[in-house]
Amino acid sequence: MSSQKNSEQIKALKASLIKTQLIEAPGAIMVGLGLYGKFGANGDAFLPLLNDPSTVNFMLAVGAIIMAWGAFKTIKISSQINKLS
Repeated sequence: MSSQKNSEQIKALKASLIKTQLIEAPGAIMVGLGLYGKFGANGDAFLPLLNDPSTVNFMLAVGAIIMAWGAFKTIKISSQINKLS
C-alpha cells in the first residue's frame, strides 16, 4: 500500500516538475534575447524591440526572476522525489 502511494506521489511530483520546466522556458528565452540585445546586437537586432535598452533590461530582469523561481521549484520538487524514492 505504502509503496503504491509513494509511486503515485512520485508520478505527481514528476508531472509538476515538467510543468515547472515548461513555465521556466520562456524565462530562459527572455534572458537569451536580452543578452543578445545588450551585447550582441550593436543596435542592429533582428527584432526592433531588442534595440531599446529599457526593454532589454526589463527582459533580463523578468527572465532572471522566472529562472530563479524555476530553479527553486525544481530543487524543491527534486528533493521531495528523492525522499520518496
